[in-house]
Amino acid sequence: MPPPADIVKVAIEWPGAFPKLMEIDQKKPLSSIIKEVCDGWSLANHDQFALQHADSSNFYITEKAQNAQQLHERIQSSSMDAKLEALKDLANYSRDVTFAQEFINLDGISLLTQMVESGTERYQKLQKIMKPCFGDMLSFTLTAFVELMDHGIVSWDTFSVAFIKKIASYVNKFASDISILQRSLAILESMVLNSHDLYQKVAQEITIGQLIPHLQGTDQEIQTYTIAVINALFLKAPDDKRQEMANILAQKQLRSIILTHVIRAQRTINNEMAHQLYVLQVLTFNLLEDRMMTKMDPQDQAQRDIIFELRRIAFDAECEPNNSSGSIEKRKSMYTRDYKKLGFINHVNPAMDFTQTPPGMLALDNMLYFAKHHQDAYIRIVLENSSREDKHECPFGRSSIELTKMLCEILKVGELPSETCNDFHPMFFTHDRSFEEFFCICIQLLNKTWKEMRATSEDFNKVMQVVKEQIMRALTTKPSSLDQFKSKLQNLSYTEILKIRQSERMNQEDFQSRPILELKEKIQPEILELIKQQRLNRLVEGTCFRKLNSRRRQDKFWYCRLSPNHKVLHYGDLEESPQGEVPHDSLQDKLPVADIKAVVTGKDCPHMKEKGALKQNKEVLELAFSILYDSSGQLNFIAPDKHEYCVWTDGLNALLGKDMLSDLTRNDLDTLLSMEIKLRLLDLENIQIPDAPPPIPKEPSNYDFVYDCN
Repeated sequence: MPPPADIVKVAIEWPGAFPKLMEIDQKKPLSSIIKEVCDGWSLANHDQFALQHADSSNFYITEKAQNAQQLHERIQSSSMDAKLEALKDLANYSRDVTFAQEFINLDGISLLTQMVESGTERYQKLQKIMKPCFGDMLSFTLTAFVELMDHGIVSWDTFSVAFIKKIASYVNKFASDISILQRSLAILESMVLNSHDLYQKVAQEITIGQLIPHLQGTDQEIQTYTIAVINALFLKAPDDKRQEMANILAQKQLRSIILTHVIRAQRTINNEMAHQLYVLQVLTFNLLEDRMMTKMDPQDQAQRDIIFELRRIAFDAECEPNNSSGSIEKRKSMYTRDYKKLGFINHVNPAMDFTQTPPGMLALDNMLYFAKHHQDAYIRIVLENSSREDKHECPFGRSSIELTKMLCEILKVGELPSETCNDFHPMFFTHDRSFEEFFCICIQLLNKTWKEMRATSEDFNKVMQVVKEQIMRALTTKPSSLDQFKSKLQNLSYTEILKIRQSERMNQEDFQSRPILELKEKIQPEILELIKQQRLNRLVEGTCFRKLNSRRRQDKFWYCRLSPNHKVLHYGDLEESPQGEVPHDSLQDKLPVADIKAVVTGKDCPHMKEKGALKQNKEVLELAFSILYDSSGQLNFIAPDKHEYCVWTDGLNALLGKDMLSDLTRNDLDTLLSMEIKLRLLDLENIQIPDAPPPIPKEPSNYDFVYDCN
């Protein structure tokens, strides 16, 4: 007779004794189970003991962690060897939130910060005679500190200036010690992101000049943490300081250093580096937000002079010295004519065209940049259109304003960077004025497309839609330079766009005749079952999820996978992103599918309600989902991308017997249905399928033609 489902056999070992195979009743309280285990070895004070996983994680299964007290005492040992070994264990155990809580309750964080602040004098003497030992000791100390703080139990506002100074000094002193440098940079990033007061103190202690050399090395992890610190300082800087910081970054040639030593280095850019480059790209473009949201003041002479300059460059007009009233009227008439040629909507007072935000003054800035830095192209566009018929001219002014607005939407100017996005574009790191150059290429594309479409003023919105499609298609190829981007656009002419659209329509053709609709309805359940099996198979393979907290780190992962019999979800923390599948037996925790009550997504997820910073991020909300079980149990996920989000939410809903409602399922269903129908209709090629079934013939006058086989 098989044992009850709640009884499990577990091997338990105690140092210096033979391991025991014990039956554990999972219905019993954990304290009772620990008492039984202690009684088996005649150990007193069972409430001071804990069950610990024997795998590489070494995580505890109880809140009463005796080891926390022991480690707290061991790291204060007078023996350097004992202290080093204790700090090594502390760095490992601190990843466990239960152990971390116990150690922090013993005022462990204060102990670690004191060790860092003091140095200590004794350590510094030790450093001269035992440098490797000192480096390892400091590395383990900082690692334990980072792991403990990542649990979010202790506020970052509690740390002293002396501690900050010490950490900042390590960025310079230990440039050759990768582990110390990495953890020091990680601590600085967290300080800046989690405390306004600490941001100001860190900004005083660390300079861009001190960080730049770390970007010129060959270790991508150090480069990643360095850019992360720069991004954190950039993100938390007050509005009036951001432009000043951007100027410093430009003076230090940060862009060209990143381009040379990171983007064009002979190695693959990992996901975390791609994310940090994306964040830097977003923060750089967000400097344009102020101009984008600034309306033009029609009474501001300096702003009006920009429009005069656009006219002067285009038409090489000489100012007339005559101030007579007749001359003034003549000049006004001439200006109105020229402003019309320049394509402004308001010919009399073009300043009014820039009162809409966005794009505000940013559009005028772009136009002036184009006129000054690409003067020949600017004059050619203006003169070409001024010589056409009114209805066929491409209005440069109106086009520039709408194009600037479109480019801001494409690059999401003014939006905070996403927690999960890695979508950086190498070409924007190839020029100090990349947005303006981006505009210059696109405005020439717009003029070219206008001519190819033989557009009139009524077709303006259609032209803008085609131009947006051209730009988006070119950007998806991730060109490495602005010249390559320009080349991609040359190949995406209006004729080519029409061909692509036609091809996509043919591939996604939706047959609407009645027989085809009936065939679709007949085979749809079979296709849905196929999709369901694919989703469940993907859940069986499992997925590595990233843990998001106050600071993105590339060594915080956990893995979840479904058992082959589809009855249990196995999950657990990982030290690093796995290469391939993770075996079930290496995942410490499990959740029976039968215990799952519901699957919720987006803003309904408990962890989205708890973490206000994440809640504000639309892209993170779109990737969040949670499994609810028991009365208050929850398992929270943030998918690595939209595809994995759809796979997991579909698979979990399929396990619960619910419909799969994701966009991915709809797309897969449409694709597979279309393919299946086309395959079934191959024999009917070039045969017209009627919309209605053929009529039933009249009943014959007799049935003499029937042959009775009997």
